[in-house]
Order: sequence, then structure tokens, then C-alpha cells
Amino acid sequence: MYYYSYFLLVIPALIISLIAQQRVNAAYRRFSGVQNMRGLTGAQAAAAVLQFYGVQGVRIEHIRGKLNDHYDPRENVIRLSDGVYGSCSVAAVGIACHEAGHAAQYAQGYVPIKVRNAILRPAQIGSNVAWPLAILGLFLNSQPLVLFGIILYLAVLLFQLATLPVEFNASRRAISVIEQTGLLAGQESDGAVKVLRAAAMTYVASFAVTAANLLRLLLLANRRK
Repeated sequence: MYYYSYFLLVIPALIISLIAQQRVNAAYRRFSGVQNMRGLTGAQAAAAVLQFYGVQGVRIEHIRGKLNDHYDPRENVIRLSDGVYGSCSVAAVGIACHEAGHAAQYAQGYVPIKVRNAILRPAQIGSNVAWPLAILGLFLNSQPLVLFGIILYLAVLLFQLATLPVEFNASRRAISVIEQTGLLAGQESDGAVKVLRAAAMTYVASFAVTAANLLRLLLLANRRK
């Protein structure tokens, strides 16, 4: 049953995850080659979102890499990658506006992001040690150790669940500013939406993989009782 569960639960979730990643890469490649008519860079677009929400004191910096854009609340800085910071592509504007949306969430005290941050530390620990603890507990026939591993892995799942509304809301904020202020026009705006939606699905896929692995762990624990 345990081996069947791997093929029935985990493999489909992994396939969904791979498809989601392929879609975001394809959308990024497609719309990173489409320049917006206003010649707006990613950095300028992020600044426009911050201004729209009245967020002050957030720096916008350039970092090396690809699709590693993020907002760092500890240093209050939006970091934009090579293909986003100085790029005038539709994809760059969409991604930059999304990251600025996260800064707006923090500035406005968005509740789901507070919930996610509250379980960040247990989730970080769980992602590293949950499975080894559970497997060790099964090997030693220690139910408390197994249960502790499951609880830690549950924290990972809850963190990813809390991440979903945070990411979707950041994209909604980005799209709202793009449409209300005319950062992008017509089909350009549609392209940014496609990039952000594809990116959002990667978080859904990650949640599905974690949920499948948690079910597999529960099945394994129940099988050893």
C-alpha cells in the first residue's frame, strides 16, 4: 500500500509541479521578449506600485540571477533580477509590480502574511528534519518521534497553504495598479496577467506535492502501528 501510495499520490503531484514550472518558464520567455510601449523598466514599475499604495522607505535593488526576484521585509528592499530590474519587457513589469505588492502587504498589515510569518520558523525546521525524524521514529518504533515528525511536516503544509492567499493577493494588487494607472496597455496588460497566473500555479503545485507527501507519511505511520 505504501508503494502504491507513492505512485498514486506523489508522482501525479510532481508531474503537476513540473508542468506548472514549465508554464511559468514559457510565459516568462514569451513576454520577456515583448517590450512595453511606454519603455517602463521593472524598477520603475515597482516604484509606481509603491507610490500608488503610499509605501515609503522601500529600496529597489538589482540582483544577479533569473526569476529570483523577491521582497525582503527584514531589510525593506525589493530585489529585482537581471531580466527584470532594467528590462522594459511586459514580463518584467508584471513581476516587479508583484514584488512591490508584497511590500504593500507588509506596509498595510495584511493579515495572511502575518499568519504565514508566524509559522515560518516551524516550517523551516520541518522542511529540514520532519522526514528524517519520522523515519527514525519508525525505525526505533517510537510513536512520539513519528508524531513529532508529522507535526513538523504539517507546519510546512500550513505555511504553504498560508502562502497561497499572499501570492494571489500580491498579483491582484499588481494587476490592479497596472490597469488603474495604465502602466501597460491592452494586450500588454494581458501578457503580464498570464505571467503572474503561471507563477501563482507553481505555489499551488508545491502545496499539492507537500500534501501528497504528508498523506504518504501518514499512511506509512499507520502501516507500522
